[in-house]
Amino acid sequence: MKEQLLDSLNYILVFCGIVVATLVLAYFVNRFFKRLIEKGSEELKNDPTNYKFLRHAIITLIYVVGFSIAIYVMPSLRALASSLLAGAGILAVAIGLASQKALGNVISGFFIVLYKPFRVNDRVTIRGLSGVIEDISLRHTVIRDYHNKRIIIPNTLINDEIIVNADFVDESICKWIEIGVGYNSDLEKAKKIIHEEIIKHPLHIDNRTPQEVMKGAELAPVKVIRLDDSAVILRGWAWAKDSPDGFSLSCEVIESIKDRFQKEGVEIPYPHMVQINI
Repeated sequence: MKEQLLDSLNYILVFCGIVVATLVLAYFVNRFFKRLIEKGSEELKNDPTNYKFLRHAIITLIYVVGFSIAIYVMPSLRALASSLLAGAGILAVAIGLASQKALGNVISGFFIVLYKPFRVNDRVTIRGLSGVIEDISLRHTVIRDYHNKRIIIPNTLINDEIIVNADFVDESICKWIEIGVGYNSDLEKAKKIIHEEIIKHPLHIDNRTPQEVMKGAELAPVKVIRLDDSAVILRGWAWAKDSPDGFSLSCEVIESIKDRFQKEGVEIPYPHMVQINI
């Protein structure tokens, strides 16, 4: 009786030791990959997509192997697991169906990492949801939207969707600077002001190809795009190296154009309300 008790105690200690070792190993592997990702992204400018996916794969493998060994070394748990696997046909079917979906997500995740329709930190739009790719795991992809909320999408769904990737190959972005002027305004003067304010902004870049420059393509062209009820709408094409710069560029250029219009007498029409007292 005493020997059986000691054997059981030994099994429990071994079981607990394996579980603790599994958790500790997974923790340190996770920390190692986090440091590797941070170092590679900041110092080496490496794409963290592969590292993040590999981190999830290795940690999952550690948990599966560790807990499998822990169950195997406990005779009672090993016998229970064998009985369940042998006798639970319906459970096996349910697990099989669930595993099929899980395996589909894993395979889809591998295809995403292999072919890279997007990478970690890319700005994407999927199913009308826009944000920045934050993580790609074995099961799902995490998108951080522009309100700092997380959108979690299974990998199989992403593989079947049309993806708009703003950072695929080229991160440069074209911002439309649209402003309305009055019908009696000097259009050429207004276009000249818009053009000057765009090209003198420090965040504006020349995105023309050498062939376009040789052919005399205009830098930051400004055109009339439509006639509204009370305004002629002008549009200037301004290029920036990426989306954050493009946002700052468009905001600051619109403000500077408004100031120039006021100083130089170019009318910016706005709705008027006439009150008639009878």
